[in-house]
Amino acid sequence: MSRSFDAIIVGAGQAGPALAGRLTAAGMQVALIERKLVGGTCVNTGCMPTKALVASAYAAHLARRAADFGVSTGAVGIDMKAVTARAHAVTMKARTGNETWLAGMKGMTFMRGHARFTGPRSITVNGETLCAPRIFLNVGGRASVPDMPGVKDIPYLDNTDIVALDVVPEHLVVVGGSYIGLEFAQMYRRFGAEVTVVERGERLIAREDPDISDAVRQILEDEGIAIRTGADCIGFARHERGVAVSVNCAAGEPAIIGSHVLLAVGRRPNTDDLGLDAAGIKTDARGYITVDDRLETNVEGVYALGDCNGRGAFTHTAYNDFEIVAANLLDGENRKVSERIAGYALYIDPPLGRVGLTEAHARARVRNPLVSVRPMTRVGRAVEKGETKGFMKIVADGDTRRILGAAFLGTGGDEAIHGVLDMMNVGASLDALRWAVPIHPTVSELIPTILLGLKPAPEH
Repeated sequence: MSRSFDAIIVGAGQAGPALAGRLTAAGMQVALIERKLVGGTCVNTGCMPTKALVASAYAAHLARRAADFGVSTGAVGIDMKAVTARAHAVTMKARTGNETWLAGMKGMTFMRGHARFTGPRSITVNGETLCAPRIFLNVGGRASVPDMPGVKDIPYLDNTDIVALDVVPEHLVVVGGSYIGLEFAQMYRRFGAEVTVVERGERLIAREDPDISDAVRQILEDEGIAIRTGADCIGFARHERGVAVSVNCAAGEPAIIGSHVLLAVGRRPNTDDLGLDAAGIKTDARGYITVDDRLETNVEGVYALGDCNGRGAFTHTAYNDFEIVAANLLDGENRKVSERIAGYALYIDPPLGRVGLTEAHARARVRNPLVSVRPMTRVGRAVEKGETKGFMKIVADGDTRRILGAAFLGTGGDEAIHGVLDMMNVGASLDALRWAVPIHPTVSELIPTILLGLKPAPEH
């Protein structure tokens, strides 16, 4: 015995509930299956709780700097249980809101359980078979734990564990010098922990230009965070004070003793227990579901959205996946993932807002790359706020007069970057943006000035 629907959605992350809303509004009967928590990574263990923690860490940092602004305060203390409770409250409000929305959605059947394919059009959940001509996978991802020496013998935290941590570690060792690791490194340093970041590569956030990596490293080191790059012998062993993390076989202290270890070395898709083989759905070597430009898999009528398809690793790209699928199926459009201009942010303080190509990628792709950089020390808003670390960079094509990318590392950088991102999305030339009249005093007002400073990229 089986039940039939017009569509089945597996996963209630960022794309799933929104897609269910569009499909049911179009008169379809939809089944939405979630095995764990409504809201996915963003609501429960990602963006919302971590940015709430970042906000608390920033408040502590600003309070310690109060005298810089002529404000007198007493000693700054951290109530980690209250900090964690605040972050949890932010999560619960969002999760409950999503659950209430789904409960009131007419035409939608919500089921809790683990879904597995039994064929290209059928799925089992809790012993029941569901069938539909269209199936949408929004199953997300989880922290990756590489098989490093000793990792199975020691207690460690991943991003899910650490958002629930209600004590300040004596010494937090963060393994992984990229986005997740660096955000937690800075926030826990501001909460009062000793922090060491261990990165196998030669520099932090290796996907960024070297000048960005160097500036981020300096920002973190200025706050007392120890950085160990080129860590070619990472391994773990139990120690009477916690965990001994071996780092480098050639230089520096060979091991770091930490009370807590955070593994932030990447993520993997939740695709290994969906029965994809039974449906004939293909994945790549890393387990990501292979999709075309319209997010359809090799099996007609089966789509993959969000982190599980390898075409984006952010909440906003997952939501855009929903928008693309809904526009194509319901609105007669022909939207493509390849048309998406990639933008993202690193939420250390000050934040890094990024869009498009790096300078290195621009050099490799165009004949006449142009670059312009302005330090935040010359940005009035940054000076007024007393937050002058970082710089703003724009990269363009001198032949087509198109903006290729930008990196704003500085106060408000995650917001100001949208002035560039939006113009890139509409295909505007840098000359058009140069004549914008932004509001003073803002960080964004510097964008036309930076464009005026574009020059041929110097040879490295």
